[in-house]
Amino acid sequence: MQPAEPRHRTTARPTTGPVLAVDQGTSGTKALVICPERGVIGSGAAPVRPRYLSGGLVEVDPAALLASVLDAGRQALAAAGEPVAAVGLANQGETVLAWDPVTGHPLTDALVWQDRRAETVCADLASHAGLLRELTGLPLDPYFAAPKMAWIRRHLTREGTVTTSDVWLIHQLTGAFVTDAATAGRTQLLDLDRVEWSPKALDLFGLSDERLPQVVDADTTVGTTTAFGAEIPLTGLLVDQQAALLAQRVTEPSTAKCTYGTGAFLLAQTGTRPRRGTGGLVSCVAWRLRGRTSYCLDGQVYTAASAVRWLSDLNVIGGPEDLDPVGATVADTGGVTFVPALAGLAAPWWRGDLRGSLTGLGLDTTAGHLVRALCEGIAAQVVELAAAAAADLGGPLTVLRVDGGLTRSALLMQTQADLLQRPIEVSALPDVTALGVGAAARLGLDPGLTVEQAVPVWEPAAVYEPRITADEAAERLAGFRSAVAALPAPTPPTTSHH
Repeated sequence: MQPAEPRHRTTARPTTGPVLAVDQGTSGTKALVICPERGVIGSGAAPVRPRYLSGGLVEVDPAALLASVLDAGRQALAAAGEPVAAVGLANQGETVLAWDPVTGHPLTDALVWQDRRAETVCADLASHAGLLRELTGLPLDPYFAAPKMAWIRRHLTREGTVTTSDVWLIHQLTGAFVTDAATAGRTQLLDLDRVEWSPKALDLFGLSDERLPQVVDADTTVGTTTAFGAEIPLTGLLVDQQAALLAQRVTEPSTAKCTYGTGAFLLAQTGTRPRRGTGGLVSCVAWRLRGRTSYCLDGQVYTAASAVRWLSDLNVIGGPEDLDPVGATVADTGGVTFVPALAGLAAPWWRGDLRGSLTGLGLDTTAGHLVRALCEGIAAQVVELAAAAAADLGGPLTVLRVDGGLTRSALLMQTQADLLQRPIEVSALPDVTALGVGAAARLGLDPGLTVEQAVPVWEPAAVYEPRITADEAAERLAGFRSAVAALPAPTPPTTSHH
C-alpha cells in the first residue's frame, strides 16, 4: 500500500500567514513551509553525515548541523516563493556539544544520541540509578544527554557551556539561550514533576556549576532570526519524537505512535501527570503548551533504518526500497531469527552493551529470509515496547499510529500488525516531525489558537490488519525473546598502550 496524497489540512482559522518548520534530524534536516489553508507549499532537505566510529562512537560536526538547517530552510522558502510569519525548530533530543557562549563557536564535535562513550560515566553512577530514575523519569544510560555532557567535561574541555544541540542552534539563529521542556526532559537533569532543572541530578553528574538554558514552553517566542532572509520570530521548539506525537494527534491517554526512522520510537500519551514506568519505558514530558504540561511513556529501538542501511552496506539489498521485492521472494523467515541490536538494546532491556545476532542460518538461507527476519526483529522490539506501555497504563493501547520512512514498506507494516495483533494506522503525512513543530510555531505566533486548531487533521493513508492468529504471533515473539535471552555478554576490550 502506498500513502495517499497528503493534504496537511488543519481545523484552524487563518493566522497571519505560513510558517517555516525545520526538523533537524540525525541523518538530515527537512524543512516545510506550511500554510493553514493550503497545506505544505514548499519543502527542502539537506543531508547530515554522522561519523560512526569503532567502540560505539557516533559524532558529527556541529557546523554541518547548522548548515543543514540553513540550507533546508532556504530551499523550502525558495520553493514556497512567499514570506513566512514565523519559524519552528525540532531537534534530535540527546545530541550534545560544548561551545563558547560569547562567540557561539563549537568547542567539541557533537556527540550524537546513539553514541555510547559515556558508559563509563553511567558505571560510576550505578548506585544512584534508582534515584535518578525517580527524579527524572529516565534510566541511567549513555543514550541520554547528561552522561554525554559529563563525559565531555571529564575528557574534552572544561571551557564554555555544554548543552543539547538545539540550544546551540537556537543561539546561532537568535542569540537566545533556551530549550523547550520536552527536550530538557531528555537530558536526565530535569525534575519530571516540577519541570525545572534538578539540583540533585546536576550534582550527581558533576554539572552543578554549569550555565543552563532557560526551560520554555514549546509555543514561546524566543527571539528573531535573519538567517533565512527577512527577520522572522522563532516561535516553536520541540524535540523530534514529541513533535511527531503532536502532529499525529496522539493527545489522549492510551493512544500511541511509533516513528520508524534511524531508530524506532514508540510514545504513548499519559495525560497531565507523569507515570513512572515499571516495564522499562521512559517517563518524560510530551510537551508544555499554553503553560500546561503533557507527559508520555517512551520506548526506543536503537536501530531500524540504520539496520536496513547495514544490510545495504553488505550488499544484501540495494536500499530500503528493496525490502518488499526481496522479502516477497520467500514466504517466511526460513527459520532465521535476527536480533538487530547493532547498537545495543534499548527499552525495555536497557542493554547497550549487547550486540546483534543472526541465528538459524543454513545453506538455503537467501537475502529474502534475511530481509523478513530483519522486519520481524524490528517489529518484535516494537511489540515489546507496546506491551510495556500497556502494562504501565493498565490496559492495551487503543491506537497505534505510525510514521517515518520505513512505513513505506508494506512488508514491515504487515509484520508489525501481525505481531502486535492490532491494526496499524499509517500516517498520510510525511515529515510529521516538521508538521508537529510547525503546529507549535503557529501556537506561539497566535495566542488565540487552540492546540486542536493548530494540529493537522489525522487521515491514515493505509491501515494494516493482522493476518495471522494470536497463537502464531505469540510463537514468533517467543522465538525472538529466546534469541534475545541467548545474546552473549560482551567481552571486555583488550587494552593497548600507545
